Amino acid sequence: MNMNSLRDKEAVVTDATYVILGATGNTGSIIADALLSGRKKVRVVGRDAGRLQRFVQKGAEAFTGDVSDAVLLTKAFRGAQAAYLMLPPITSREDQERESDAIAKAAAESGLPYAVNLSSYGAHVPEGTGPVAGLYSSEQKLNGITGLHVLHLRAAYFMENNLAAISMIQEMGIFGHALLPDLKLPMIATPDVGEYAAQRLLNLDFSGKQTRELLGERDLSMTEATAVIARVIGKPDLRYEQFPYDQVQQVLEHMGMSSKKAAVYIEMFKAINAGLLAAAEPRSPLNSTPTSFDKFVQRVFAPLYHGNAATA
Repeated sequence: MNMNSLRDKEAVVTDATYVILGATGNTGSIIADALLSGRKKVRVVGRDAGRLQRFVQKGAEAFTGDVSDAVLLTKAFRGAQAAYLMLPPITSREDQERESDAIAKAAAESGLPYAVNLSSYGAHVPEGTGPVAGLYSSEQKLNGITGLHVLHLRAAYFMENNLAAISMIQEMGIFGHALLPDLKLPMIATPDVGEYAAQRLLNLDFSGKQTRELLGERDLSMTEATAVIARVIGKPDLRYEQFPYDQVQQVLEHMGMSSKKAAVYIEMFKAINAGLLAAAEPRSPLNSTPTSFDKFVQRVFAPLYHGNAATA
């Protein structure tokens, strides 16, 4: 490579623009902050213009709209070196397919060269896994784009999912869920996902179509997770109780979910319990992340629990 070509390549890397979908979310916000702190050119995409302003104040360019809008996404991706892709929380299977269609269409039409795509452990299974089946579909669509280098991050069960139990613990004194009490599953803190994704976006050290499971610090059961919560929040008698699927569906609907949406989550819980939705990679230093469940409960769960109790 001659010196002019080398300088051209360095200029491309130096001037690279990164697009972050879901920039105000748990993982996207970590990535956006990391890139902006490194003085990178960043385009943030989200539905709420007001919530994007904190990134705009740091120098980001905002694109306000929905990820089902392929025209908007194509504009955001055009000229970018890499993007962080993700689907929002599922509202329906149909919406999930429309959103992944739009993302794939925009990535193809814009000529996006690199993408880190947030997926889920178990996304190698095509059906029967609730919202994760939609991530399998999204992976396949992105894999079909010629010229796109994509890394699918198959993240474990989010530790933050357990925050939904705070009101139940306060009001009923138990932690109830549909998951089997002694089934060990990988749990990960979302900041670890964001930090890993940011580093891979900066490195662009992948090519073709690749996957990487992110399995958290260790596997643990709901009984073990409840014991950690009990110790940290000072409720030694707290216990875990597995609820019947129909009861959990009723709870989800009471929380505002439609019956169809709740049923999709029940399908996921059944898939986890049956071992259909499970990690495909052996645990290793490459797919393990630093934040333990104990640290998560100390830093996130307990402050929210005690803060809610103070205002109840």
